[in-house]
Amino acid sequence: MFFDRPEAGRKAVVLQVHFRRQTSPAAAGSAWAAEEQAALEECVELARTAEVEVVATVTASRDQPHPRHFVGTGKLESLKAVLADTGADLVIVNHDMGAGQQRNLERACGCRVMTRTELILTIFAGRARTYEGQLQVELAQLKHAQTRLVRGWTHLDRQKGGIGLRGAGETQLELDQRMLGERIKVAERKLDQVARRRALGRRRRGRSNTPTIALVGYTNAGKSTLFNALTAADVLSEDKLFATLDPTMRRVTIDGVGEVVLADTVGFIRRLPHPLIEAFKATLEEVAGADLLLHVVDGSSPGSESRVAEVNAVLDEIGARSISTLMVRNKLDLCTETTDTLSFPGIPVSARTGRGLDGLRHAIADALGVGTPTRVLLPADDGRTRAWLYRLGAVMDETVAEDGRLALKVRADRSLLERLSAMPTVLLQQAEPVHKLSTLAN
Repeated sequence: MFFDRPEAGRKAVVLQVHFRRQTSPAAAGSAWAAEEQAALEECVELARTAEVEVVATVTASRDQPHPRHFVGTGKLESLKAVLADTGADLVIVNHDMGAGQQRNLERACGCRVMTRTELILTIFAGRARTYEGQLQVELAQLKHAQTRLVRGWTHLDRQKGGIGLRGAGETQLELDQRMLGERIKVAERKLDQVARRRALGRRRRGRSNTPTIALVGYTNAGKSTLFNALTAADVLSEDKLFATLDPTMRRVTIDGVGEVVLADTVGFIRRLPHPLIEAFKATLEEVAGADLLLHVVDGSSPGSESRVAEVNAVLDEIGARSISTLMVRNKLDLCTETTDTLSFPGIPVSARTGRGLDGLRHAIADALGVGTPTRVLLPADDGRTRAWLYRLGAVMDETVAEDGRLALKVRADRSLLERLSAMPTVLLQQAEPVHKLSTLAN
């Protein structure tokens, strides 16, 4: 829209630079090499998600970015040779870079140069389906474009004059900045309305004592597959980064708790661009306002420990690190003897096959305050309370006491126990073995 740039193609070369000055001595050697390799593989996967074919990768090592072309002249010549040999028409730089560096690199290579942030924004633009998701992506794109205008492309220095323009003439750069600023304000106002609606929804759930559980985790950890398995929803789930982008919420019943709201959120990633965090603030507020987080981890990936750290860093940034969290090790069906012995704890599940989901539900109930089983004595004719407890999934066992009352063994959280104790005809006791006269199936 603003730049006179080469057209982006579908065959790309990925460029990654290791900056030695950014590596601590303790992290040097094999540790940083493994991290750099993981970052490079992730960029290739991002390109695949954007339907771009990566035909080659080029790596370099420098103390700091070259001020003109981001890489030195020798590596620049190597990059140009790879482009010529492979016929690639796109360079993906797995870093952020200055607008001037990007322009100079494009001129030198004779093809489009795309930064890591632009690649992620491209994916997000193609994935957003809902009104809110599209607004969030638009805002992130506009804020990123704003950073490209300062000392960006030479045609923006041309003067424009005329009626309604400031003074003797307003530069094209100033016009574009003003236009971007106005569009950003419009998008922010619309997203503020979305945020207010979400806040109202959270207040309604709070008044009804409905807990909210948010799924968080690295992208492609299987959050949407787990969301579908727990809620019987049909949210898109693919073996791609950022397969789902739009926030989705569904109600699900947890034994002993009743209905809870489960929220599927956007996946995190290394060095998540700050404009995206700002743009997705309304969505991420659902995470910050949740009663419980399910941190979903790809248990089949040997590099999951570093991804857990990346997610925790984002949770710190949005103020959600203090929320009670259950670690969920997903993709149990893909685990091998090596990957099944990861150093961090977690509830092992396979969202695809359903293995371990019952254990996860019990863990959720425990985390939401469902304590040891409680014996509830009801009048024999109180079918309404009995049916209500069954609907909540709280009843573990039912017997008839010696005095004819119904004795229900229930798992309940504090809120449910308080409601039961307020009923004058209901008696709560610590669960104990009772003489079982009959058992009714749930």
